[in-house]
Amino acid sequence: MNTNASKTDQAPTHKPRPLVDLLVSIVAPSVVLMKFSGEDWLGAAGALLVALAFPISWGLFELIRYRKYNFIAILGLVSVLLTGGIGLMKIDPQWLAVKEAAIPGIIALVVLGSTYTRFPLVRTLLYNPAILNTERIHEQLVEGNNVARFEVRLMNANFLLAGTFVFSAVMNYILAKWIVTSEAGSAAFNEELGRLTLVSYPMIAIPSMIMMIGIFWYLWRTIHGLTGLALEEILVQK
Repeated sequence: MNTNASKTDQAPTHKPRPLVDLLVSIVAPSVVLMKFSGEDWLGAAGALLVALAFPISWGLFELIRYRKYNFIAILGLVSVLLTGGIGLMKIDPQWLAVKEAAIPGIIALVVLGSTYTRFPLVRTLLYNPAILNTERIHEQLVEGNNVARFEVRLMNANFLLAGTFVFSAVMNYILAKWIVTSEAGSAAFNEELGRLTLVSYPMIAIPSMIMMIGIFWYLWRTIHGLTGLALEEILVQK
């Protein structure tokens, strides 16, 4: 058996790079759209294609390099392609607002649907062995006869998680309707699209992140209350 060949076939370890992701997927496309859409630069269509090339190329690189399939990343890629289609085909800008709301709206429906399965998404995202000492927690829940109560509260956390995506969908729609008003395919449309991309991050992503932290706090308080375990006993020690 050739161990060197097997090592070569393995994908490199993926390390999260949020700053690079932000610069490539948010900042660079926004700058291109807002500053280079004029006819004396790239033109409306050229600037849109260049802007779209940043997140698409980065997403494909991550996929090929690290062989990681991510549902959210795929939705993001679809979102980018739809945005490009609206701009290049000069479709009514109101469909941009619908598209902006549809992506988080679909995720919200998936989260809600998972509530009625054996694997609610909150269990995958937050209550999983990589973050929490689930085995120790379950032992304490069984000992205190609190398994059923915990499952109810876990379902509540899943509803709260769906709520964060509903919030994103509503805010995406409102911001898109408010900011993007020019004809699709024009330089003004591109500038507004770039402004929307920049504004949506602090106005939507940050509040959503705070809500996610709140859900995690709710989950921790639930576990602590039902098991009596301290935070260091609940979290996985690395």
